[in-house]
Amino acid sequence: MSATRRQILSRTGASVAGIAFTGALSELFAGSAAAAGRRGGYGPLVPDPAGLLDLPAGFRYKVLSRQGDPLRSGEGPVPSNHDGMGAFPGRRGRVHLVRNHENRVTGKIGVPTVPGLTYDPAAKGGCTALELDGRNDVLGERVAIAGTAVNCAGGHTPWNTWLTCEETEDRAGTNGYTKDHGFIFEVDGADPHRTGAVPLTAMGRFQHEAIAVDPGNGIVYETEDAFDRPFGLFYRFLPHKPLGGTGSLRAGGALEAMRVPGVPDLSAVQETGARFDGVEWVPVPDPLATETPIRLQDFGPKGITHAQKLEGCYWGGRAVYFVSSFARRENGSAATHFGQVWKYEPDRRRLTLVVVFGPDTDVRLPGESPDNICLAPTGGLMVCEDGDGAQHVFGVSRRGEVYPVARGAHNIGTPDAPEWGEFAGVTFSPDRSTMYVNCYTPGTTFAVTGPWH
Repeated sequence: MSATRRQILSRTGASVAGIAFTGALSELFAGSAAAAGRRGGYGPLVPDPAGLLDLPAGFRYKVLSRQGDPLRSGEGPVPSNHDGMGAFPGRRGRVHLVRNHENRVTGKIGVPTVPGLTYDPAAKGGCTALELDGRNDVLGERVAIAGTAVNCAGGHTPWNTWLTCEETEDRAGTNGYTKDHGFIFEVDGADPHRTGAVPLTAMGRFQHEAIAVDPGNGIVYETEDAFDRPFGLFYRFLPHKPLGGTGSLRAGGALEAMRVPGVPDLSAVQETGARFDGVEWVPVPDPLATETPIRLQDFGPKGITHAQKLEGCYWGGRAVYFVSSFARRENGSAATHFGQVWKYEPDRRRLTLVVVFGPDTDVRLPGESPDNICLAPTGGLMVCEDGDGAQHVFGVSRRGEVYPVARGAHNIGTPDAPEWGEFAGVTFSPDRSTMYVNCYTPGTTFAVTGPWH
């Protein structure tokens, strides 16, 4: 059963491990009486007089940083295309934010090149790091890594560094690049020179999106965001030095891809609660993709399991959750949907479809095309909406109710970038008192405070 705007539901229970979606999403984001009377969430969104960010009553935002403004370090302007982001604890109650910049060679404002932090001077992507005090005042802002390409999402490590992911497979000589791209890099937001600009080549060269680390054994799960056939794979990386701390992933390891027996394309699964036991992990023949992209490589007569637009990924409880943002038959997928959230339980080798959205053909709905996701302070999920016209962050309570969190207002744009871009990089401060989130373009980073608990 797929979810529509009149029916968003699941049969998997009412906990984080089995989220039930209910209610009419169009009502939730309309500020209607129906939204105000819901059991879950924080109530309807209140229009922002400044025309930037609509939030529920009792919540406030602060703009931390906008593209084009000077970096506090003096290294150059704040780069464009704000995407994935992580928040990490600092000394004396401070917070370190590490923020991706998904710049291609056409990016409006590239990440400034800095000695010791630059991988390929021809590439415009990378990360910047912000240091905040307990009031979310910006104490510092600097380049954390430069010379990478199309830094989309990533994820936290248990030792409080950020793994930033390149969503590209461009080789040296393409687009003027001097080095191969398509790697993961480790970034220490507190001391970027500690991690430098070293590609973690054993983790694979492909169109990376996001990662999640199993805190019990250090296995890293990775999503591949491929728009067109053959679609991407879901991977796991078994490090030689699991949970070894900063720099340990450079020691290498084994990269494997997920095979769900009898399911060559995850989009074909259209029933929430569908469960698959006996998931297999197959060694990747050539992780560096020296001749052939990984998703095109030979995984034997049983093949491998593909999915379109694998994006957000996080660890929760005893499982890893990952998102397929959408699938379309016209692109070659087995079926069409507007978003899937999957749960993989390693101990059981079990994969479960938590929810599938759409299709709904008359209007776009909040909740379609989920992208970046993270755990909410009260349990459940915070989700950034992706796609054309995407303007929302929404939550899913532990009771399974979908509720509004934020909506981009119309004045977010600037004269040189008038269009609203999607939300990205949703994450929470270590004490769970602040939600940080980016507007992709014009690149803007917000801190949102309020009664989260």
